Amino acid sequence: MSSPLRYNHNQQFLTADQPGIGGRLKVEPADFFVEEIPLYTPAGEGPHLYLTIEKTGISTYAAIKQLAQALGISPHLIGYAGLKDAQAVTRQTLSIESMTAEAVADLAIPKIQILEMKRHTNKLKAGHLSGNRFRIRVRDVERESLPQAEAILETLIRRGVPNFFDAQRFGTRGNTDRLGEAIVRRDNVEFVAEFLGRPQAHEMLAVQAGRQLVDEGRWAEALALWPQKLADERRVLTAISKAGGRLEDVFKILNKKLQIFFVSAFQSLLFNQLLTDRLETLDRLEPGDAAYIHHKGASFIVEDVAAEQPRADQFEISPSGPIFGSKSLLAQQEPGQRELAKLAEYRLTPDDFNLPGLKIRGTRRPYRFPIKAGKIDWDDGLIISFELPSGAYATRVMAEIMKN
Repeated sequence: MSSPLRYNHNQQFLTADQPGIGGRLKVEPADFFVEEIPLYTPAGEGPHLYLTIEKTGISTYAAIKQLAQALGISPHLIGYAGLKDAQAVTRQTLSIESMTAEAVADLAIPKIQILEMKRHTNKLKAGHLSGNRFRIRVRDVERESLPQAEAILETLIRRGVPNFFDAQRFGTRGNTDRLGEAIVRRDNVEFVAEFLGRPQAHEMLAVQAGRQLVDEGRWAEALALWPQKLADERRVLTAISKAGGRLEDVFKILNKKLQIFFVSAFQSLLFNQLLTDRLETLDRLEPGDAAYIHHKGASFIVEDVAAEQPRADQFEISPSGPIFGSKSLLAQQEPGQRELAKLAEYRLTPDDFNLPGLKIRGTRRPYRFPIKAGKIDWDDGLIISFELPSGAYATRVMAEIMKN
């Protein structure tokens, strides 16, 4: 299966004509401070206890697990609005069902500090936040780089930040998009080769050896070496081994949520490629664009650019790209032709995303996101502060500023 040149995750900058400042991030957890901006204020009563916590050097999942263990409850009873970095100091809100404030107030958990407790009527769920506030220190840069960083930040505030999916989307093996493409094509041979074979140098030696055996079709021997913790891979490998190497039922065996995750990575790749082509005009509307309404999360087709561009200048709307699916809205005129041409490069159409047992309907994603309250100071390094909407990543801002 041959595909077009794939996305280079490290070389896409709106401010490519402005040199980056270099430097290092996250030398210490305190160098990267993140604070959630709540979507709503707790009502003051209800069955759910809302905790505002500050955690240092641990992930959100680790914090939830430690809280649950300390309280003797299931982690599933603890809700959260967003996942926060481990190598950082982060303030976020969690909710706990049917829990008294007294029981929580007595807890002493390393690296977690409880700042505030209030009650509310519903469990906190993923996405229940307005955005995030960041204060990031860049080390190993000179104070003279401050004007350079300010110039880049000004461009991003004025034009928006390119809304690329980051490299994390494509997994530690950098191939989740290839797995998703194989699923869309229903190409079980290519999927198995990417999922179980093709060893990479950074992997554990046992995994490399197992993948090499897969490449050679020695399924039972590969299974004997395969680590237990790679459970999804083991499940597929076990079924193939029992079937004597037949691959026809691979997609029936593979977890559907995992299939959707892989397909989403392929969708992300296609979006990134379209955004790369649109970088120079990501803040300028074209006739036929599917404009994204930021406060609604909806899109409409642009017919009169002169009438709509002032709204884009105010960041009410933005040009958008497709997250391709069987029922996704496509742009029209020239932007729409580019979208269909992108699929044609892969010999695909929107109908190919109509996959048995999977709901890959598609949606639109803005080509940019706004950055607010941008400010740059100096305090034992360059300090960059800003606010981003929910779902936007500070790494995209810092990539533009640092370019390393």
